[in-house]
Order: sequence, then C-alpha cells, then structure tokens
Amino acid sequence: MNDSYNVQVLERTIKILEIMAKYPYGIALTDLSKEVGLNKSTVFRILATFQYYGYIMQDSDGKYKLGYKFMELSSAVMERLDIRKIAHPYLDELSKITGEVVHLVVLDGYEGVYIDKVDNSFGTIRMYSQVGKRVSLHSSGVGKVLLASLSEEEVDKFIIEKGLPKKTENTITDPVKLKEELARIRNQGYAIDDIENEEGIRCVAAPILNYNGETVAAVSISGPTIRVTKERIPELVHLIREYTIKISREMGFLIKERGV
Repeated sequence: MNDSYNVQVLERTIKILEIMAKYPYGIALTDLSKEVGLNKSTVFRILATFQYYGYIMQDSDGKYKLGYKFMELSSAVMERLDIRKIAHPYLDELSKITGEVVHLVVLDGYEGVYIDKVDNSFGTIRMYSQVGKRVSLHSSGVGKVLLASLSEEEVDKFIIEKGLPKKTENTITDPVKLKEELARIRNQGYAIDDIENEEGIRCVAAPILNYNGETVAAVSISGPTIRVTKERIPELVHLIREYTIKISREMGFLIKERGV
C-alpha cells in the first residue's frame, strides 16, 4: 500500500465527515455516496469502521450521523481555548445589557471562527453566525479587528489569497480603502460593520489582547439595523471597549501600564 493510496483514503474519509456534518439529523448511505462521489460499498466500509469506534451512529431509519465521540475530540480543543472560559461571563453580561447578540471570534488562517455566541436579543431576527462557523475578515467587524492585527505583508497576502468578495452593497472591495479602514481601526481600537457582511445587520467590534499586547480574539455586538442604529453606535462602542478591556485584563494585559 503506497503513500499516495493512503492519502487518497484519508481525503475520502475527510470528505465524508465534512458532508455528514451538514446533516445533523442523518443522511442515507445512497445520498452520501452520491455527494462524496464514491460507490456505496467504499462509503459503507468507511462508515462501518467509524461506527465501530463510536464516531458514527446509525438511526433506526438507517441514516448515518456523527457520533458522540466527536464531542470528546471537540471538547479537548475547546478546553485549550481558555479565552472562551474567561470571556463567556462578560459576553453574557454584555448581551443582557445591550439586548443584542455578542460573538467571540478567533483567527484561523485567513478566516475568523466563531468560538462563542450569546444571544439575549429581543425579537425573532436571527443571524448567520453559529459557533464553529467561519466568517470573512474583510467584511465583518470581528474580521476587520483581527485583520488589523496583522502586518502589512500579511494583509497583502490575505488580499491575494482570499480576495475581497462583495457580500452587500457596503462591503469594502477596494484594497486601498480596506487598508485605510484597518489603519482607522488600529488607531481607534474598534471596528464597525455597517451592513457590510450581512444585509440588515450592523455591529461594533473590538480586540481582546493578551499579556504581550497581541490581539488573540475579537468580540462583537451585533443586531438588526432597526435596533443597532447609527445613533446608538457611540453607546455600543463604549460598552464593547469597556468589556474587551475587562477580558484583556484577565488575559494578563496591563491596561494602565500600556496606556490603554
């Protein structure tokens, strides 16, 4: 069995798991084999192996879904994210005070990843965001905060690799304008997503800093434009700065000594 075959088997397995993650209530073997582009017998053998070790479950109707073993793996990753444990009480309090959704996002490559979300919002409007999902850096408040923490060279690499796709009419798609925006964010210490990532949604975001003064995450307050009005932005900026400073202190950042 050569190395290329081993890699091919691994790629197929990863593809199967990624597809299954889109079907929390299960997917039939026939449908899965069609989506992954493999014959049923190959997919069945892979599923049977995972099922033996508890990573795959099969319902009474014959559909397959991810098993609880994956929770053990994901919890091990989340345990390492001490920032989530530290930040969560503050996120909850901030959401209750504002009545809006509060997010915690970290940088992963050239994308942001939601690692916590607290929703004490009023009304029934729901956003795309979900823990584990990814968010664009150039169009979201949290993304721009994280992007502003990178060097000019890294920002250039990001633009080349990811581009600046238009999400709404307000999305910044010009590299020069994006860099100007990042400079403003670095200077003022917060970012605003003015309906740039999702229609009808406006947010403010600010960084969480560690003991070295490095940005390790971003927090945002997000809500529909009928509630998060432009007139309300100064109030929300004040709150997001206040609470991210509190979290940063717990991360070891010396606010007074560093003049923040």
